[in-house]
Amino acid sequence: MIDGLDKVLENSGHPGLPELRGLLQELLGGRQANGCFIEQQILQPRDLRVFRLRFVIKDETRTLVVKRVKPEIARRNELVAKRWLPAIGLTDCGPPLLASIAEPSGICVWHIYHDLGQHELDCRHPDREGIRLAIEVIARMHTRFAGHHLLGEVRLHGGDFGIHFFDSNVRDAIYAVTACQPSAKQQDQLRDRLLTRLHKLRDELPQRAEALEEYGGPETLLHGDLWTINVFVVPTAHGLQVRLIDWEHAGVGPASYDLSTFLLRFSPPQRPWIFDAYKQQALLAGWHLPPAQELNLLFETAEYARFANRVIWPAIALLQDRASWGWDVLAEVDRWFEHLEPVLPREQHTSTTCATPS
Repeated sequence: MIDGLDKVLENSGHPGLPELRGLLQELLGGRQANGCFIEQQILQPRDLRVFRLRFVIKDETRTLVVKRVKPEIARRNELVAKRWLPAIGLTDCGPPLLASIAEPSGICVWHIYHDLGQHELDCRHPDREGIRLAIEVIARMHTRFAGHHLLGEVRLHGGDFGIHFFDSNVRDAIYAVTACQPSAKQQDQLRDRLLTRLHKLRDELPQRAEALEEYGGPETLLHGDLWTINVFVVPTAHGLQVRLIDWEHAGVGPASYDLSTFLLRFSPPQRPWIFDAYKQQALLAGWHLPPAQELNLLFETAEYARFANRVIWPAIALLQDRASWGWDVLAEVDRWFEHLEPVLPREQHTSTTCATPS
C-alpha cells in the first residue's frame, strides 16, 4: 500500500478525489506497491487545479502532475496526445499524458501527467538552442497538419481561429461594451475609446479577410495558446526533447495565429532570428512565407481578435454581476490596443510568395 494516499489534496474541496487517488494507486504499482506520499505543490495558484505530487516508491522518488479539467477540455487534450499529434509523427512532442479518470457525475476529469520538471522556456533569459528546437517543432506541426484529413475533427472538438474568430469577437465585444453603463467620466471615456477601436476593426474586416485569404496559407492544427510557459525543452538521455503542453485552446486556423503568440513573448531584437528558424523549417516542407509587411498584418489581426475576446467577458460581468473589477480589465485591454506594435521589422523578409505548399 501507499501510505498517506488519502492525504492527496485533502481538504481541498475538489470533486473526484476518491477516483483520482485510486488511479494514482494503480499507476504507482497497485495495492502491492510499497511506498508513501510525501508532499504536494500547487502549480497554478490562480485557480488551484494543477498540482505536483511527490511519492517514494521502493526507495525511489516518483513525481506526477495532476490537473482537474472540464470534460470537453479533457477530451481535447486526450485527442491531441493520442490521435492528432501521433497522426503527424509528433507523439513525443505533446503533453505527457499517463491516464485520466472522470468524476462520477461528469462534472470534471482528472488528468495525470509525467512531471516535466522546470524546463519551460524562459523568455526573459532566452536559451537560443532551446528556442530553436521549439520553433522547429512548432513549424513541423503546422506544415504536417496543413490540409490534414483530421482537421474536421479538430474543428469539432476545438476552436476555429480563422477570420470568423476575428469577426465574431469584434461583433460580440461591440454588443457587450455598448450595453455598459458608465458611472464616472473616466469610464465613459474608456467605453467610447473601446467602441471606436472596435468599430474601426469591424470596418477593416474585408481588408483583413482578403489578406488572410491571400497570405495566410492553408488551415492547420493550432496550439492556440503558445506562451513560453506551455513550451518545455527537456533534457533526456537522447538529447533535448520539446514538449507542448496545455492544449486547452487547440483549434484550426492559419499558422500566423500561433506564430504571433510565440514571437510576442520575446523582445523585438530576438524575434527576427526566431522567425528565421521557423521559416527555414517551413521551407523544408515547401512553404514560402509572405513578406514581413503582410505577416505583420496577419499577426495584428490575430492579436486584435484576442483583444476583442478579452473585452467581452469583463463587459458581461459588469452588466450581469455588477462586477466593478470589469472596468479595470477593460482599461488594461485598452492599453494593449494602444501599445501594440508590429511583431517583425519590415526589412525582416523579402519573399513575395504566400505561405502555401509548393
